Amino acid sequence: MGLKVLVAGFSTRHVVQSAYAAGCEVYAVDHFSDRDLSFYAREAIRFDEIDDILPAVEEMARKHAPDIVVATSGAELLPSRNLYGTPPEKVQRFLDKMATHQFFDEIGVRTPALISPHSFPVMMKPRRGSGGWRNRVISSVADLESWRAEFNDPPALAEEVVSGAPCSVCCVADGTHAVAIAANRQLLRGSGSASYGYCGSVTPFLDPRHDELIQVAERIAAASRCVGTLGIDFIAGDELFAIEINPRFQATLDTVEMSTGINLFSAHLAACMGNLPMKRPPCLQVAARKILFADRDFTVHADLSRLSSIISDIPWPGTAFEEGQAVISIYGWGSTEEEATGLLHKHFQTVRQYMGGRLYG
Repeated sequence: MGLKVLVAGFSTRHVVQSAYAAGCEVYAVDHFSDRDLSFYAREAIRFDEIDDILPAVEEMARKHAPDIVVATSGAELLPSRNLYGTPPEKVQRFLDKMATHQFFDEIGVRTPALISPHSFPVMMKPRRGSGGWRNRVISSVADLESWRAEFNDPPALAEEVVSGAPCSVCCVADGTHAVAIAANRQLLRGSGSASYGYCGSVTPFLDPRHDELIQVAERIAAASRCVGTLGIDFIAGDELFAIEINPRFQATLDTVEMSTGINLFSAHLAACMGNLPMKRPPCLQVAARKILFADRDFTVHADLSRLSSIISDIPWPGTAFEEGQAVISIYGWGSTEEEATGLLHKHFQTVRQYMGGRLYG
C-alpha cells in the first residue's frame, strides 16, 4: 500500500499494528507507547494529558508529512484535512451518550429507557467517556451521592437496568451504507467499582439473536452517516438493546482480525474511499483477548517481548503500575469458544509466572 500514516489517540497499538500489516509506513501519537508499539511504528510521541494530543500531532506531521491521519479514542475531534474516518462534525453527536440515545429513538431502535436517577435501581453513566469504567448500577440515594462525589458530579444520564450479554458489532460504512464485519462478546470486569469496565472480547459472538444483531447494527451504522470502521454496542437478552456508537476503530480490532483473517485497516481505508465489502466475511476461528490488571503496586522488570505471539500492549521493563491498572493483554484462539478461552487461561498462567503472579483478569 505504501501510505505514510499517522495514528493518534489515547491507545493506538492495535490500529498501528493493523496499518503496519497492511503495508503502511506508520507513525503514532499515543498515551502509553508500549514496548510493542515500537515494533510497528517508525516513531511514536507519547503524551500525558488529552489536551496534549493536537500539539503532538502537529509536531509529528511537521517531521514526517503523513499522507493520511487516523484517529482512535480520545482524538475523534482532531482537525485534519488528511483525516480518514468520520469527520469531527459528525463524530460529535456520538461522543455524547444522551445525543446517541436520542439518535436511537429517532431511527426506531430500542435502547434502555431514560428514567429518574432516583428510580432505583438505575444505571448511571457519564454523558462522555469510553470503556464503561464509570458506569454503575445505583440502588440508593447514598450510592448516587457517592457516585457523583467520586466522579465530580459529571453531566450524566440515568437509564433503566436491562439484563443480557454485553456485545458489539464491528461495521464498515461509506456514509450511506454499511456492512457488518463481525459480532463480538464483550468481557467486562464484573466486580468492584468498575464492574462495567471493558476488559476484552471474544469473536465471534454466537447467540440466538446473532442475525438480528447484525441487521440492526448495519441499519444503525448506515443511518449514523459515519465513514470507515465503527462499532455498535448492545445488550442481548430476551430483547435487544442498542447502547452506544463508537465512531472509530474499536478495542475489538485484534479479535476481529484474528477470527476473520481480514485486515481491518485496509477495510477502513476502502470504506473511506466509498468501497465496502461485497459480503460479510466468515469467521474462521474463535479468538479471545483479555486485559490483565495489577493486583498490587509493582514494577515490571522482565522484557516480555519474547511472549509477543500470545500477548500485546507490552510494558517496557521498568514500568511501574498501581493496583488495579491495566498491565497487558493476552490472547487465546481455537475452533470453539471453549478452546479459545482454555488457551487464553493457559497463556494467562504463563504470563503470570513471568511477572511473579502480580496479575488478575
